[in-house]
Amino acid sequence: MKIGTNCFKFGYNLLLLVKIVEDIYQKKLLLRLNRGDESAFNELYQAYSKPLYLRILRMVKSADIADELLQELFIKLWNARTTVDSEKSFQSYLYTIAQNLVYNYFRKAAHDQALIEALIINAANYYLNGQELLENKETAAILRQAIEQLPPQRKRVFQLCKIEGKSYEEAGRIMGISPATVNSHMTKSIQAIKDYILRNRDMAILIMTTYAVSGIMK
Repeated sequence: MKIGTNCFKFGYNLLLLVKIVEDIYQKKLLLRLNRGDESAFNELYQAYSKPLYLRILRMVKSADIADELLQELFIKLWNARTTVDSEKSFQSYLYTIAQNLVYNYFRKAAHDQALIEALIINAANYYLNGQELLENKETAAILRQAIEQLPPQRKRVFQLCKIEGKSYEEAGRIMGISPATVNSHMTKSIQAIKDYILRNRDMAILIMTTYAVSGIMK
């Protein structure tokens, strides 16, 4: 038991030491960034770009928009390089910039009809393709309302295939219809859900904006 305890303490101390070394190295990187060192900037980009991209993508549901906002974020970082405080959390600093960029994007979208429609369709496609479908209460709310508007058979097909993850063949056997009929119901269901969300765009954009502002920091 004593050996196990000692091993645990050693492992914990080793992790703590690694964290201290990483923090010291990052502070040095930030000080180099303050001086305009491009190689330090590139190292920070390599370290943080992927997790930031994934967080932004969660909010805007569009790879192109997420990439655009990510590039804007690092442009802002470079322009503000002399003011970055190496003694404060750099991760929190980046997430705050990301939060503001996403918020501004949604605020702009609220005044641009074409952008609103593109944003809503991107979000609908993201969820209807099985990514985080009904996973969080904010985005699930409007999707559930849209699903409730479907005719009973289409709603059942959608429930089986999209929410329960059954294949068209399995859903067909359960419902006593052919896989081709299941496919037809799914196609019509997805289009009906997109149409419902577009008809209720004000609620959709409010939900997505609220989720974006609260979710980027999680």
